[in-house]
Amino acid sequence: MSASRLSGKVAVILGGSGGIGAASARLFAAEGATVVVTYRSDKAAGEKAIAGLPGSGHFAASATVEDTVTLTALAAEVERRLGRCDILVNSAGYTKPVAAGDFDALTDDFIDEMFRVNWRGQFAAVRVFRKLLEASGDGLIVNVSSLAALTGQGSNIAYAASKAGMDTLTKALARTLAPAVRVMSVSPGAVDTDFVPGRGPEQLAKLAPTIPLRRVATVDDCARAIVACATHLTYSTGSIILLDGGRAL
Repeated sequence: MSASRLSGKVAVILGGSGGIGAASARLFAAEGATVVVTYRSDKAAGEKAIAGLPGSGHFAASATVEDTVTLTALAAEVERRLGRCDILVNSAGYTKPVAAGDFDALTDDFIDEMFRVNWRGQFAAVRVFRKLLEASGDGLIVNVSSLAALTGQGSNIAYAASKAGMDTLTKALARTLAPAVRVMSVSPGAVDTDFVPGRGPEQLAKLAPTIPLRRVATVDDCARAIVACATHLTYSTGSIILLDGGRAL
């Protein structure tokens, strides 16, 4: 890849202080983009995610996807400091393991929180960054979804449903924002991170042999797919890219 493929572009990565988001920040910067990463409360993690990145102008900012006021402030800061936003990556989110049959644990408040963080927040981010993305002339939104959206199996039913909603959002936005902004969805299966509380290396090691490619995804696998939406899949919009090693087969 050319190191200047994304030269002059600005990529804003929500949830960019760790995991898939931080890996994406590294690859976007390597492709020449200026990167903005958000962190929820851990400023040190945000600063670490941009430390040593090639290029200049990168910065970390606090934002909480379920608090639209913070997203609006973020968009204003990006415009003030960098003057543009070409790529928005919705990689913020959270989950909590709940057995599929444990309906009592899926309280109204729990379900509302799942959708507030994993769907409403992503739409709110698009809403506040829309003008900047449209002004880019080559805007791109990449939503980080989940294989759970397709299979209905995952950390909990509400999480799977919120990610299915994200895939629908991807298609709806792709139609609505075309041709100025493309919208893509990257849907990983199991990823070697601490995203799912209580799912550590032992659980992942047991899962790996059940996947056709015999391993779980790395954060770099996910980041490469996200960045490819900007560098290679330039005639794609509304597409959902499975990143599951064949697990859904």
